[in-house]
Amino acid sequence: MKTREEILKAITDVLAGEFECDPAKLVPEARLYEDLNLDSIDAVDLVVLLQQQSGLKVTADDFKAIRTLGDVVDVIARLASEQAK
Repeated sequence: MKTREEILKAITDVLAGEFECDPAKLVPEARLYEDLNLDSIDAVDLVVLLQQQSGLKVTADDFKAIRTLGDVVDVIARLASEQAK
């Protein structure tokens, strides 16, 4: 299983590469909509890309709880931990 730091790195790589987010703004506290200027379509695309990369299934309930970059890391880490059991 990946560490939280590895998960954060993978997510920031996607955000910087696919969504042209400023790497300096990619901190766990960054709000996806307000700070990173993602819209709802971008958020869906982000989840799809992360699911493809990780092989994890993010549910609608998980998705609704995501507000910050740290929330994304939390969800992916939790899902990876559950899958490893």
